[in-house]
Amino acid sequence: MENVISILIEGTGLDIWGFVIMCGVSFAGSFIAASLGLGGGLLVMATMATLLPPQVLIPLHGIVQLGSNAGRAAIMRADILKHVIPPFLIGTVIGAAIGGNLVVTLPTALLQLVLGAFVLYATWGPKLRTQEPSRRAFFGIGLFGALATMFVGATGPLVAPFAAAASEKRQEVVATHATMMTIQHGFKIIAFGVLGFAFGPYIPLLCGLLACGFAGTWVGKHMLNALPERAFRIGLKTLITLLAIRLLFKGIEGWLG
Repeated sequence: MENVISILIEGTGLDIWGFVIMCGVSFAGSFIAASLGLGGGLLVMATMATLLPPQVLIPLHGIVQLGSNAGRAAIMRADILKHVIPPFLIGTVIGAAIGGNLVVTLPTALLQLVLGAFVLYATWGPKLRTQEPSRRAFFGIGLFGALATMFVGATGPLVAPFAAAASEKRQEVVATHATMMTIQHGFKIIAFGVLGFAFGPYIPLLCGLLACGFAGTWVGKHMLNALPERAFRIGLKTLITLLAIRLLFKGIEGWLG
């Protein structure tokens, strides 16, 4: 077993314990995202940030989250709100193209502050609480989310309020949110590839993380089906708010140096 793990981490700078921790967090992150709709991405990113160099963090996190969200979307495909996907996809393509050109110029702290403030408004603002978001809104969130994910990685809390406002049941929230994040992480990976990031040395490691993530998704889906609707909504809104506050604090910390 130790020899297998050694092959998986070769060229990554990780030791065996680092690999084990990352696999465990990949499972936990997918479990949380599948049972509550989001939150797992930031958990995975926070852990990866302590174990991997900053320059590889966001691209590798994107692949792990792509696998987690794609697995969740596939398992729950019957609950996807398909009519909101085309405008979101178009916005994402444009946002990823812009973000790819700006990724080395905008300060991360500034984007974290804007993102955190916007998530809080989207969660508690009167418009999203009283009416379903329009196609134009999904286009806008696709564009802004794709731009933001190039810099801060885990932008699930930005997209989640829109998926929640458009959905009538918790399964639709999770399935639609997973589909949107699959799209955004997919285009982010393409953008980093165009920018010249070398994914090759990390492929064995990523295979292990993706396998653990899919297992977490499968377990989390069964937890989701057992949750009462009201408990799910309260948990989702609370989690979004906490993650937005965390983004604001990180942005302030980075801005003040």
